[in-house]
Amino acid sequence: MGALINVRRDNPDPFYRYKMERIQTKIEGKGNGIKTVVVNLSSVAQSLARPGGYLIKYFGFELGAQTNIDPPDDRWIINGSHEASKLQDLLDGFINKFVLCRKCKNPETVVQIKDEKITLDCKACGQRSKVEPQLKLTSFILKNVPKKSKKDKAERKAARKAKQNGGADKEASGDENGSDQASPAVEDKNIEYASDDDELTRKIKSEAQSLQLDKREAPKEEEWAVDMSEEAVRARQQNLPGEFKQKLVLNGEDDDEEGEGGGNTVYDQLGTWIEEEAEAKGGVDKVDDVEIYLKAKELGIETKHRTVQVLVQCLFNENVVAQIPKRAAMLKKLVSSERHEKALLGGTERLLADLGKDSYDKIVKILQLYYHHDLCSEEVITKWGAKASKKYVEGSISKKIRKAAEPFLTWLAEAESEEDSDEEEEDDE
Repeated sequence: MGALINVRRDNPDPFYRYKMERIQTKIEGKGNGIKTVVVNLSSVAQSLARPGGYLIKYFGFELGAQTNIDPPDDRWIINGSHEASKLQDLLDGFINKFVLCRKCKNPETVVQIKDEKITLDCKACGQRSKVEPQLKLTSFILKNVPKKSKKDKAERKAARKAKQNGGADKEASGDENGSDQASPAVEDKNIEYASDDDELTRKIKSEAQSLQLDKREAPKEEEWAVDMSEEAVRARQQNLPGEFKQKLVLNGEDDDEEGEGGGNTVYDQLGTWIEEEAEAKGGVDKVDDVEIYLKAKELGIETKHRTVQVLVQCLFNENVVAQIPKRAAMLKKLVSSERHEKALLGGTERLLADLGKDSYDKIVKILQLYYHHDLCSEEVITKWGAKASKKYVEGSISKKIRKAAEPFLTWLAEAESEEDSDEEEEDDE
């Protein structure tokens, strides 16, 4: 695999989630028979969730050169000699015209063709952008609409049936959060996320190696004939001194989500540490993700769902919409279950409550970013929006925040119903 670059090269963010390989070319032949082979065009096309034929034809139109559009040996050829840097610049034009959403500028779009018109359906913000009909590639796409095979239809039917069978199987299989993008995009999604996560993981490991931590051998587990029923455990906890009882509630696996505990807990220590680091470095945005993760690990709470809640309240402020993308890679390492996702939303409720009622409208953009960065699944967001809760804030505030979130919740529901209806229409053809 070649070096990965941002799909949007005008975005310098190293944690930008959408990546692709840099164009690689090879010049073959001489004289009138000289030609340019785009070595990795299939990989680049896959990262953009577009057929390779679209890319090579676009290059041909822009360069005024002949191309092949469906090579059996994966050798994508453009007649003439063309530098890779030139093709990379042309690719930026293709991405702007046939990949990026016109509203949010994200490449998470699906090409939809209907009534001789091409629309880019954005799975990030819901915008439907029309592709300019006068472009040469537009005419080529309309004349070469791929036919969906019976295998594709069978797979979609099977996917719908599995989805209807409930959430247990879905959670076990690691199903995506409702975005029905083309299969190439799903494969590239793994690559994109891996690039962000791997970079953060490498930094964490390198930092961790410098820490002088005592490594103690874990004692072997022994079996005890002790009643471990919920009633018996609670009864034994009641007989413990207050200090130990508090630690069991705060640090145990069975802590309830709304419980706060008292005293100087490990979560208080994490919050205090972040505040001190922010003050020392001149702002909370300057506190490093790796240092935060290592501190949580040092406290033994990097896997706890309440850690996510604490981080939301400590790291985000009135600029939360701009702050979420910058912290998404770290949060994704911490959010590992539905319970973590609920804590993320609960912490967000508290944050907005602290910021005041004028900030409630930000919940739409916040939910969109959580969904976009795979921090919250469609199912968890939908359940959260269905009913107000007193777990994190007062009931009246919870209702107001969910009321403000209705535009995004409505979009989620409509997007899901539209996808199902479109698939059913295709199946009936």
